[in-house]
Amino acid sequence: MALWDRFKESASTMQTQLMAKKNDLKSGAFRDASMAMCALVAAADGTVDPSERQRVARLITTNEVLRNFDADDLRRRFEDNIGKLTTDFAFGKVSVMQEIAKAKKKPAEARAVIQIGIVIGGADGDFDKDEQTVVREACYALGLPPHEFDL
Repeated sequence: MALWDRFKESASTMQTQLMAKKNDLKSGAFRDASMAMCALVAAADGTVDPSERQRVARLITTNEVLRNFDADDLRRRFEDNIGKLTTDFAFGKVSVMQEIAKAKKKPAEARAVIQIGIVIGGADGDFDKDEQTVVREACYALGLPPHEFDL
């Protein structure tokens, strides 16, 4: 199986797993960490193009798990994180990783944040090396082994 096919299959599986945990994913830490993860993946290559913003907006409005939260609040949190990353990527990344690490206390939330990163990274059909790298780094911030997610 080609690498991309494995990632597509993995992203689909992760979306199913997220749905199964929907009722457990309602905390503020999960909300903050998931929007920080979306921003980090969107800005992984150093820029954020309109299509990346559209993918996250679509995720916010269509993902059943994220419907636990107010869409405008999620969008604002995403844009705040994007602002930090586009102003100074290295410094912004430290702040965004701190937001992601908020989910570390609850393993189900931590795994769900990584799964959202993979889903958003693969949404354009290309989970590229930069995106894989930041999701792998987020695994470390959350105390999760990257190999658990094929990273």
